[in-house]
Amino acid sequence: MSQFSNLPLTPIEQQLKTHAILSTTGFLILLPVGVLVPRYTRTYTNRWFPIHLVVQLCISAPIIFAGWGLGHKSAGQLGLPHFTDPHQKTGLALLILYILQLVLGLGIHWVKIRWVARRPPQNYVHVFLGLVILALAAYQVHYGLYTEWTFATGGLHVVPNSAKHAWRALVVVFWILYGIGLAFLRRQFQQEKQMIGSDDGIPLGSGSTLETRG
Repeated sequence: MSQFSNLPLTPIEQQLKTHAILSTTGFLILLPVGVLVPRYTRTYTNRWFPIHLVVQLCISAPIIFAGWGLGHKSAGQLGLPHFTDPHQKTGLALLILYILQLVLGLGIHWVKIRWVARRPPQNYVHVFLGLVILALAAYQVHYGLYTEWTFATGGLHVVPNSAKHAWRALVVVFWILYGIGLAFLRRQFQQEKQMIGSDDGIPLGSGSTLETRG
């Protein structure tokens, strides 16, 4: 442990800590919650979407953009070139993917297209992209804790083990819960099969029926 670990964090370290907290909260807490809500409730109610929307956009977006902005600002203050190291490149990729995912999700919900198949292809893309974002975010936070912090700050203070344990817990708990939630897929597909050709409610592909989104 650094001999300076008992000293208070420098202003730039405090700023980087805030960046880490905001980014972790957005990508490893809020977004996973937004994923699990429909995974567990969509086969029982068609009211899951407003909750999903509020969590993924209204709550998560300000936190994610604030965290990303602080990271970008800190790199400039440290005199580091932008988007040259793995952490910065991954951060930019995550932000772009997150924005694309929001646009795709909103499009699925509000663009009314009837498909012959049970679920439109863009729904599968939405699911896959969401899981890619969460997996990439887990890697990004790990890299930030284990590598980028020391590189950016010079190792004046070490990352506490509690932060590393929290990362591990968040990642493991989400993927376990998501895996358990896959048990609802059979019920989900049965409901979608029953809705094929039905004129009741919203056309397939809109994302507004009990389960037409990934």
